[in-house]
Amino acid sequence: MNITSMRPPATTSRNASNGIAPAALPPPKISDVPTPEGLFGSFGGMQVPETAKAALAQVDTTYQRAASDSSFWDELLVHLKALAGRATPLYEASALTNHLRGRLPKGEGARIWLKREDLAYPGSAAINHAMGFALFADKSGRRRLIATTAGGSHAVAVATAAAHFGLECHLFAPADEARTGLARAKLLGAKVVEVSDRMAALAAANEEWLKSAATAMLVPSGAFGPHPFPVMVRDFQSIVGRETKAQSLRNLTKLPEVIVSCVGVGAEAAGLFYPFVDDAGVKLVGVEAGGRSGAAGDHAAPLSMGRRDTLMGHASYALTMEGGMTLPASSISKAMEYPFAGPEHGYWKDLGRVRYTVASDDEAVHALGLLARTEGIVGSIEAAHGLAEAFRLASEMKADQNVVVHLIGRGDKDVELVSKFSSRG
Repeated sequence: MNITSMRPPATTSRNASNGIAPAALPPPKISDVPTPEGLFGSFGGMQVPETAKAALAQVDTTYQRAASDSSFWDELLVHLKALAGRATPLYEASALTNHLRGRLPKGEGARIWLKREDLAYPGSAAINHAMGFALFADKSGRRRLIATTAGGSHAVAVATAAAHFGLECHLFAPADEARTGLARAKLLGAKVVEVSDRMAALAAANEEWLKSAATAMLVPSGAFGPHPFPVMVRDFQSIVGRETKAQSLRNLTKLPEVIVSCVGVGAEAAGLFYPFVDDAGVKLVGVEAGGRSGAAGDHAAPLSMGRRDTLMGHASYALTMEGGMTLPASSISKAMEYPFAGPEHGYWKDLGRVRYTVASDDEAVHALGLLARTEGIVGSIEAAHGLAEAFRLASEMKADQNVVVHLIGRGDKDVELVSKFSSRG
């Protein structure tokens, strides 16, 4: 794979003053976001207390300088190649495709391809933006990374990036996660702080960062939060979409008809979708956690079943009630168990550019097992939500069409969980 730079396409604000009359401007591209204020249409922004705005503005100013310097992106790509093993393959899942076609009339059923982020060291796409934030911290004189665990893969990625750049790492984790599954992050030198639950971890990480913003860097687990965090995460993750585009043109000789990704807090999906949002012929599908049912508290699907609201410092879709009370989120995947979505996903939803749907816990477990049995690949339970939707879509398409599925991580951490789930009742 020959990608000489991972620098994302430059975006320009339609609100910026450039001396050109509005009538002379071409129609804005969907990708032409955010504005300087951090707005993706009517979503996003910096909706935080005044005490936090100065720290965020400083990050924004510093990031704009880094993002405009091609050497920053070139250096990041060198690190991602050396440590994470980029580029990851676009893999034709022939056995899985043939299995699904066996149930369809002859000549039907799209080919399924997997973007193999499970092969990126240390095991998931989370390393892409973890390394981006670590390099940014190193270049800006910040010597500590602060993050939440977010189901495990994010914690390991941040701890890996911190160790790679010689930075300290502080992780805030719900008690049940702090006691299990974080041995790898601790081995990498991370300090783990126990808190009561997932939302408390987010609050504690934000508070700790604001106390030391000049010397530390917060690493969000997804493309959410106040500006500039959503655009930073998207930009760092967009190498996945650019690789997928180049690999599709080479291996498929065209762009795929459909691209599918699971969507929790949106980092990986934002990075995959972003390079394709201006390609009208490519359908983009985001799959949220449908959990046990569509009842409140039984799912984690704010884009599909939530309402417009402000949460975590930005406007988007969230699982809230009138009056602002946040509803609980539930999913077999802890990494998708959040009651809010990132602002760019809200923007894409309202434009109709990305279709958002859900896969239930049962459907995700079934999809994970089918992938393992047909291809010998154990993907993450998060990625399995996207697989479940891809199976439905592929069965409605023709044999000369293609579906690319984002396999965002490997499923070592999920084997015991899936085994217990499958043996219920």
